[in-house]
Amino acid sequence: MPSEARRVAVRAGLVRGWRETRYSLTDPTDLVWFFAFPVIYAVVLLFMRGSTVPGTDFELGAMVLPSIVGMTIAFGGLAGPANQIAMDREDGTLLRAKATPDGMIGYLVGKTVMFSLGTLVSLMVLAIPAVTVADELRIDGRTALLLPVLFVAGMVATVPMSVALGSLFRSSAQSMLIFLASMVLISVSGIFYPITALPTWLQWVGQAFPFYWLGLGTRSAMLPSDLVTAEIGDSWRTLEMFGVLGIWAVVGFAIAPAVLRRMARRQSGSVVAAARERVMAQGY
Repeated sequence: MPSEARRVAVRAGLVRGWRETRYSLTDPTDLVWFFAFPVIYAVVLLFMRGSTVPGTDFELGAMVLPSIVGMTIAFGGLAGPANQIAMDREDGTLLRAKATPDGMIGYLVGKTVMFSLGTLVSLMVLAIPAVTVADELRIDGRTALLLPVLFVAGMVATVPMSVALGSLFRSSAQSMLIFLASMVLISVSGIFYPITALPTWLQWVGQAFPFYWLGLGTRSAMLPSDLVTAEIGDSWRTLEMFGVLGIWAVVGFAIAPAVLRRMARRQSGSVVAAARERVMAQGY
C-alpha cells in the first residue's frame, strides 16, 4: 500500500499539473508550442482535399490524419517534458521538490498531467481538418473507446521517459536533441507512408518506439478495416501495441523518480544561482 506521504504527493501533483496547464494557456511561448504543429498539419490536410490514395478512391487526408493524431500524442509526451525538466533544474523548481516528502513523485505526476492536457489541446485543433474527411473515417463505438485509451496510454508511456532523458541534459538548449531525435523516429515509424515500404531493419527500429505503435493504434481506431493490408502482418496488432506502450510506461515510471532524485542531490542553492546567471548572460 502506498504511504500517506506518497498519496499526498500524487494529489499535489494532480493539482500542480492542472495549475501549470492553466498558466501555459496564457503564456504566448507555450501557446505557440501547443498550436504551431497542429496548425501546420491542419493546413496540409486541407490542401489534400480532393486527393486520393494512389490506386484507390480513398481520401489521402483521411489516410494521413489518424497517423498524425498518434504522432501528436507521442510527440507531445516525448519532446516537451525534456525541455521543461532542464528549465526547472535551472530555476530551482527541482530543488524545492527535493525538499518535499515524495516530492519527485508529485513532480512527475504534475508534468504528466500538464503535458497530457496540453497535448489534448493540440489534438482539438486537429479536429478542424478532420471534419472535412469525417465521412471517410470509421467513427463508431470502437473508435470512441480506443482513442481515449490510446491517449492515456501514450501519455503515461512517453512523459516519464522524456523527464528521465531530460534530466541527463545540463541545459534546456541540449534538450533539443530529443526534438531532433523525434523527427528522425517519425520518419521511420510509418506516420506519413506505410512502414512496410521500409527495409526490414528500419521497420524493427520504428517498432521499438511509441511513434509507430500510437500511429498504428489511431489508424486501427479510425480507418476502415480493409486498410489493415498496409500494416505489418496485415494486422492492427492491438495486444502488441498495448504491450509495448505498457513496457515504456513501467520503465519510465520506474527510472524517472530515481534519476530525478539523483539529479536533485547534485543541486544546491549556489548551483541554481550559477545556472540562472548563465541563462541571463546568454539572454543578454
